[in-house]
Amino acid sequence: MESELENKFLSDFEKNQNIVHKICRIYTTNLDAHNDLFQEITIQLWKNYNKFRGDSKFSTWMYRVALNTAISLYRKSTRSIQTQDISEIDYKIQSQDYDDTEEEQLKQLYKAIHKLNDIDKALIFLYLEDKPYKEISNTLGISEGNARVKMNRAKDKLKKILTP
Repeated sequence: MESELENKFLSDFEKNQNIVHKICRIYTTNLDAHNDLFQEITIQLWKNYNKFRGDSKFSTWMYRVALNTAISLYRKSTRSIQTQDISEIDYKIQSQDYDDTEEEQLKQLYKAIHKLNDIDKALIFLYLEDKPYKEISNTLGISEGNARVKMNRAKDKLKKILTP
C-alpha cells in the first residue's frame, strides 16, 4: 500500500529526474559511476523528502540535495560510493533511459567541467541550467553577490581550459 508521501515523492522525482542525471554527468566519468551516484542521490532525496518544507520549488531543493550528495561523495579520497537498498521504492520509479551519445562539443565541455573544483562545477551546472543568481545562491547557500563573483571566476577558469 502506497502512502500519500510516497506518491508525491514519486511524482515530483519523475518530473525532475533529469536534474539528477545532469549532476551525475558532471561528477562522474563512466556509466557505472553515473548509475551509482544516481542511486545514492535518489536515496538521499527519499530519506530527506519529509524535510522538504516547500519554502522553495521542489527542483531547487532537489538541486541542493543532489549537488551536496555528489560533492560530499566525490570529495572522499576513495572515490567509491556505498549504495543502500531502496527496493521498497526503486521499482516504482520509471527511470528514463540515459542517452550517453552526445555531440563532440558537449563532450569537450563536460571534459573541461571535470577539471574544475567541486563548487565551480556546481556553479557552471546551475548556470547551464539557466538558473537565476537568486536561485543559484539559495541552492548553494551563499549570498547572491558571492554567487555572481564566484560565477565570473568559474567562467574564466572554464574559458582558460577550453581555449588552447
